Amino acid sequence: MPKGVRLKPEQAVAKLREIEVKLSQGKDVLTACREAGVTDKSHCRWRREYGGLKVDQARRLKQLEKENARLKRLVGELHLEKAVLADVARGNF
Repeated sequence: MPKGVRLKPEQAVAKLREIEVKLSQGKDVLTACREAGVTDKSHCRWRREYGGLKVDQARRLKQLEKENARLKRLVGELHLEKAVLADVARGNF
């Protein structure tokens, strides 16, 4: 895998499963990661983020995170608009 390539959540889960199989065959983490084409740092990050998830669950998690970020932006914009309208109503413009 080329350096700097980000995998989709379902691809990361598949790599995690591949590494788990290699670990169950008695290989150490570094060897299993190298054979799967990922760094041990990526493996640890993915285990923290996707550990125990199935492919469809990981995909859904990313969709919900995107939706949550969008909604937070909207709430922030609405809060700002409310503050501006309140200032205008008080005559502080």
